[in-house]
Amino acid sequence: MEMSAAAPKLSELRRIGWRDWDPIGLGPPQPAFEDEYDAYLRELLTLLNGGGTPADAVRYLMEIEADHMGVGHRPDAAKRAEATVAAVRAYLATLEA
Repeated sequence: MEMSAAAPKLSELRRIGWRDWDPIGLGPPQPAFEDEYDAYLRELLTLLNGGGTPADAVRYLMEIEADHMGVGHRPDAAKRAEATVAAVRAYLATLEA
Protein backbone atom coordinates (compact mmCIF):
# COMPACT_ATOMS: atom_id res chain seq x y z
CA MET A 1 0.00 0.00 0.00
CA GLU A 2 1.47 3.36 -0.98
CA MET A 3 1.38 6.53 1.06
CA SER A 4 -2.07 8.03 1.24
CA ALA A 5 -2.91 11.21 -0.64
CA ALA A 6 -4.28 12.87 2.50
CA ALA A 7 -2.58 12.51 5.85
CA PRO A 8 -4.31 10.07 8.19
CA LYS A 9 -5.84 11.67 11.24
CA LEU A 10 -4.68 10.41 14.61
CA SER A 11 -8.23 10.81 15.90
CA GLU A 12 -9.47 8.26 13.36
CA LEU A 13 -6.64 5.84 14.12
CA ARG A 14 -7.49 6.17 17.81
CA ARG A 15 -11.16 5.50 17.12
CA ILE A 16 -10.27 2.32 15.25
CA GLY A 17 -7.72 1.21 17.83
CA TRP A 18 -10.07 1.66 20.76
CA ARG A 19 -13.03 0.11 18.98
CA ASP A 20 -11.34 -2.87 17.36
CA TRP A 21 -8.13 -3.60 19.25
CA ASP A 22 -7.99 -2.29 22.87
CA PRO A 23 -5.54 -5.03 23.90
CA ILE A 24 -5.49 -4.26 27.61
CA GLY A 25 -9.24 -3.77 27.88
CA LEU A 26 -9.34 -0.22 29.12
CA GLY A 27 -12.76 0.26 27.55
CA PRO A 28 -13.92 3.56 26.15
CA PRO A 29 -10.96 5.95 26.26
CA GLN A 30 -10.89 8.62 28.92
CA PRO A 31 -8.95 11.85 28.34
CA ALA A 32 -6.23 10.73 30.75
CA PHE A 33 -5.27 7.75 28.62
CA GLU A 34 -6.75 8.29 25.16
CA ASP A 35 -3.22 8.25 23.72
CA GLU A 36 -2.37 4.85 25.28
CA TYR A 37 -2.12 3.07 21.91
CA ASP A 38 -0.89 5.95 19.72
CA ALA A 39 2.69 4.70 19.27
CA TYR A 40 1.48 1.25 18.20
CA LEU A 41 -1.10 2.65 15.81
CA ARG A 42 1.47 4.98 14.25
CA GLU A 43 3.85 2.05 13.80
CA LEU A 44 1.04 0.03 12.25
CA LEU A 45 0.45 2.87 9.81
CA THR A 46 4.17 3.02 8.97
CA LEU A 47 4.22 -0.72 8.42
CA LEU A 48 1.22 -0.66 6.08
CA ASN A 49 2.41 2.40 4.17
CA GLY A 50 5.90 0.93 3.91
CA GLY A 51 4.81 -2.14 2.00
CA GLY A 52 4.04 -4.48 4.88
CA THR A 53 1.33 -7.02 4.23
CA PRO A 54 -1.87 -7.28 6.24
CA ALA A 55 -0.45 -10.49 7.73
CA ASP A 56 2.68 -8.58 8.82
CA ALA A 57 0.47 -5.96 10.45
CA VAL A 58 -1.63 -8.56 12.27
CA ARG A 59 1.53 -10.25 13.56
CA TYR A 60 2.85 -6.88 14.73
CA LEU A 61 -0.27 -6.13 16.78
CA MET A 62 -0.34 -9.63 18.24
CA GLU A 63 3.34 -9.43 19.22
CA ILE A 64 2.87 -6.03 20.84
CA GLU A 65 -0.05 -7.35 22.83
CA ALA A 66 1.54 -10.62 23.90
CA ASP A 67 5.15 -9.59 24.41
CA HIS A 68 5.39 -5.84 24.94
CA MET A 69 2.19 -5.34 26.92
CA GLY A 70 2.59 -8.67 28.64
CA VAL A 71 -1.02 -9.79 28.42
CA GLY A 72 -0.06 -13.07 26.78
CA HIS A 73 -1.77 -14.79 23.89
CA ARG A 74 -5.47 -14.20 24.47
CA PRO A 75 -7.90 -16.31 22.40
CA ASP A 76 -9.40 -13.28 20.64
CA ALA A 77 -6.08 -11.57 19.84
CA ALA A 78 -5.96 -12.60 16.17
CA LYS A 79 -9.58 -11.60 15.58
CA ARG A 80 -9.06 -8.16 17.13
CA ALA A 81 -5.79 -7.61 15.29
CA GLU A 82 -7.34 -8.63 11.96
CA ALA A 83 -10.30 -6.30 12.52
CA THR A 84 -7.97 -3.44 13.38
CA VAL A 85 -5.78 -3.94 10.33
CA ALA A 86 -8.81 -4.23 8.05
CA ALA A 87 -10.33 -1.06 9.48
CA VAL A 88 -7.08 0.92 9.16
CA ARG A 89 -6.61 -0.28 5.57
CA ALA A 90 -10.21 0.68 4.73
CA TYR A 91 -9.67 4.09 6.29
CA LEU A 92 -6.44 4.61 4.30
CA ALA A 93 -8.28 3.66 1.11
CA THR A 94 -10.76 6.49 1.71
CA LEU A 95 -7.85 8.94 1.85
CA GLU A 96 -6.54 7.80 -1.52
CA ALA A 97 -9.78 8.59 -3.32
